[in-house]
Amino acid sequence: MRKSAINRALLAVVGIVLLGGGLLILAGGFDVYRRWHITPPNGWPLTAPEDVLLTNADRTWWTGEGWWWPAAIACLVVVVLLALWWFLAQLRRSHPGPLSVGGKDAVDGVELREGALSDAVAADARRLPSVGRARARMIGSSRRPEVDLDLTMTPASEPGPVLQELYDGPLENVRQSTGRDITSRVHVGAMKHKARRAD
Repeated sequence: MRKSAINRALLAVVGIVLLGGGLLILAGGFDVYRRWHITPPNGWPLTAPEDVLLTNADRTWWTGEGWWWPAAIACLVVVVLLALWWFLAQLRRSHPGPLSVGGKDAVDGVELREGALSDAVAADARRLPSVGRARARMIGSSRRPEVDLDLTMTPASEPGPVLQELYDGPLENVRQSTGRDITSRVHVGAMKHKARRAD
């Protein structure tokens, strides 16, 4: 799973939890259950404006035990470390950024953004006769850029020749234009086609 997908999933979970908690607090604070004649389940928290989430007895239930404070501090440390790890993971670059083009003899300062280079690779791949659709993106670091290519072949195509054409054509063009031995990841699929009916 890609980092962006993990981020979206985590943000969705956190958002749902915060939204649910906020709606629960608002429902109790505005006395929605009594006004709308709603009967909440037994033990449902915050059903009236005077209710509290944790009573004094609940808050001090384990504080007299010797293991409570070390366990609470350990849980807090784990949460802080997980949050710090997630934050640092966002700062870590997972894209190469602008790449120099023109080969080894390129003029200094001539660079191409990774999005434009990805579009050029995808457009070049779509020109192959055996390719129906192509989508590319640059991944990796600035020192070791990679091409991640999603390829959809036409129904009558075979993977071997298509991959060879891709290697000799679009991917070779990228290597020559950047002057780097850029590695590639190719995900190959086939276009769906309707079965022909014999009359």
